[in-house]
Amino acid sequence: MKLDRNFFSENIKTLFYALIIAVIIRSLFIQPFYIPSSSMEPTLLVGDRLFVTKYSYGYSKHSFPFSPPILNKRIMSKNPERGDVVVFKTPADNRTDYIKRLIGLPGDKVQFIDTNLYLNSSEILKSKILNKSQIYCGNRIIDVYKFEEKLPNKKKFHTVYLKNYTYQNSDIFTVPVNHYFFLGDNRDCSKDSRFLSSVGYVHKDNLVGKAQFIFFSSDKKLGRMIEFWKWHKSIRFNRTFSKIN
Repeated sequence: MKLDRNFFSENIKTLFYALIIAVIIRSLFIQPFYIPSSSMEPTLLVGDRLFVTKYSYGYSKHSFPFSPPILNKRIMSKNPERGDVVVFKTPADNRTDYIKRLIGLPGDKVQFIDTNLYLNSSEILKSKILNKSQIYCGNRIIDVYKFEEKLPNKKKFHTVYLKNYTYQNSDIFTVPVNHYFFLGDNRDCSKDSRFLSSVGYVHKDNLVGKAQFIFFSSDKKLGRMIEFWKWHKSIRFNRTFSKIN
C-alpha cells in the first residue's frame, strides 16, 4: 500500500492542534487533580481524582502550565468565598500545588484557643458527629473526633481533630491585604497557613482554581488499577461524580 507523503505531516499537525486545545481547556476551563495526601480528610481521600474550575477566580500566570511570566497580575479576578476548597501554588516555591479550605479573608484575624477555631474573635461553631473515628495521617491510622463546622456565611463542612488535640492554641494570624488563610479539614495532620515558613498566607495571584467534584476515586492500598479482579474493593464507586462541599 502506498502512503501519501503528507501522511506523517498531517498526523503531526493533528497532534499539535490536539495539544493546543488540551492546553487551552486545562488553562482556561477545567483541570484534573489527584489527591496524594490525607490533609483534607474526610472531605478528600487519598486516591480521589477531581476537577478544578480555572475560571472561578479569574486568571494569573499560575493558571497556565509551568506558570509562565505572561501575566503580572490576576485578570478577570473574582473573589473566592469563605469555605471554598481551593487549589493554590504554595508561596514557598510558587510551583507546588496544594489544596485546602479557605477560612480567612483579607483583614481577618484567625486564632486557635483551647482547640477551638476563632474568626475575628468569634468562635466557629462545631458540633460533634462521631466520638470514635479513624482516618489516615500519612501512613499512620489515627483516632479522631469528627465534627461539622459552620462558618459565618453558613457554609457547613466536616472536619476531624485528634483525640488529644495536638494543636490547641496559637498566636493571632492577621491576614494581609490580597492574601488568604487556608486550613486542612484534617486539622491535626495538615501543613497549611498556620505554618508561616512553609505555607503561610497565600496571595490571590497564587490561586489556581476551585475544586468542584470528584470524577473517580480508588484506594491503592486495596489494589492497583491493573488488578481488575480487585476493582470491587479498590474503586470507591460511591464517590464517583460526588460534589465537593
